[in-house]
Amino acid sequence: QVRLVESGGGSVQAGGSLELSCATSGDTYNVMGWFRQAPGQGREGVAAIYRAGENIMYADSVKGRFTVSRDNTKNTISLQMNGLKPEDSGTYYCAARHNYGGTWITLNAEDYSYWGQGTQVTVSS
Repeated sequence: QVRLVESGGGSVQAGGSLELSCATSGDTYNVMGWFRQAPGQGREGVAAIYRAGENIMYADSVKGRFTVSRDNTKNTISLQMNGLKPEDSGTYYCAARHNYGGTWITLNAEDYSYWGQGTQVTVSS
């Protein structure tokens, strides 16, 4: 059974840091991503990674502040978030998909097949 379980969310003040983790089980995915959704808004791609980092992509809004990484020995993916802003608040989701051939990755939520339940991040000003 496919499972993705996020952890590490919480509340911080602007400028602070949080690290999110996602534990996977049931399968091995070569593409994984982080997404976020604020109330009343669509799901936004934040970062994506192919395997252990052969290809990485970030949304422009988080470049230079967020870092995605993956530990294949532990089947986990992490998102280190620094310099947090109130607009970073929302529910953060871990997602996964299989790729067959190449290191193609995407920040489009519709391209991902498996999703975690989400973890809440609140950044206060």
